[in-house]
Amino acid sequence: MSGPFAGRRFADALCVDRRSASPFAGRTGPLLAALAAPASMGVSGPGLALPEAARALSATPAATAWLMTAFGLGMALGTPLLSATVGRRHGTTGVVRAAAVLVALGALVILLAPNLPLAVAGRALEAAGAAGLNVAAFQLAGRDRSGRAPGLVAIGSAAGGTAGLFTGAAVAGAFGWRGALVLPLLSLPALRPVLSLANEESPRTPTPTPTPTPTSTPGLPLGILRNSRFLSAAALMLTLSTVNFALLYAAPRRVAALTGWGPVETGAVASVAALAGALLSWQLVRVAPALGAVRLKGLLGAGSTVALVLAVTAPWPVAVLVGSGTSALVTAGGQGLLSGAATETLPAGRHGNAIGLFNLAFLIGVAAGPALASFADQTVQFI
Repeated sequence: MSGPFAGRRFADALCVDRRSASPFAGRTGPLLAALAAPASMGVSGPGLALPEAARALSATPAATAWLMTAFGLGMALGTPLLSATVGRRHGTTGVVRAAAVLVALGALVILLAPNLPLAVAGRALEAAGAAGLNVAAFQLAGRDRSGRAPGLVAIGSAAGGTAGLFTGAAVAGAFGWRGALVLPLLSLPALRPVLSLANEESPRTPTPTPTPTPTSTPGLPLGILRNSRFLSAAALMLTLSTVNFALLYAAPRRVAALTGWGPVETGAVASVAALAGALLSWQLVRVAPALGAVRLKGLLGAGSTVALVLAVTAPWPVAVLVGSGTSALVTAGGQGLLSGAATETLPAGRHGNAIGLFNLAFLIGVAAGPALASFADQTVQFI
């Protein structure tokens, strides 16, 4: 799996000569990664704690899956809300502060919630804050012209998401299931130095308002949504993301059922498989230019299909883990590579909006995957 905001900058950052790294990256790249990683842990953290949560809240497994789905929806809504609304008026400092408040408020609701609906509402609030922290981390990292700081943030985000299964299981074992639902709180210790960094920003300059063209309507990205290359890339990204996050929910359960392992052991091996896949994705990035756009999309789609079949039908835990890792590989590689395909035929002035919509497709998959996996699981049991 990859972090929600990984993209071409991550790939570019891996190719930067170490001698060109700026002091900015060396000083603040790890700090911003520490801000982004726990925020991403919220995506996968509850995965292996959901059965305990279902028992405690007297809810069905399908209903409890909303604790994961709500996080994806919260991120999808929080990203434009905090970056566009709060960020436009108060800059990155305002985004960080508002995001921290939402994370803390959401975690408080989760910790005190007497029932599932309130816990789900708390997860949505927490997710909106986590999205804001990710946005702020990448905005601040963007000041590093060498590209290394954005790369470190992307690595932190991806690592946090993949390690969330193990971390969530371990925290749930030590502190109870609610602890696995509030992992984004681990971002807050980095808050003070990040705010100091944000306060060093130069004054914001107004963004020029683009002149409407016959193919665009003010406020509606019709020109982007009519672009076939963009739609193809976004649809494939939605598919890859949905499969990946469905397996994030379902694959550890299959591994546990096949092996009899507990949540911590299962979380550890599932996290290693997903992290290995995410890291190997950069080999795909390296060979992508030689493949061409058509073959690359075919490879991504085929890889996701094979991953789904392996994870759902294979009778061996190793094969299930290989399927999960393969899904992480094509999703992480696809998020970087398809972001380029989504914008290549669009005017430069539309690239920002296009990337925002492309990331929204990814986040819809974050929300839809666990819900679909839970529905499929309940349907199979019913049959």
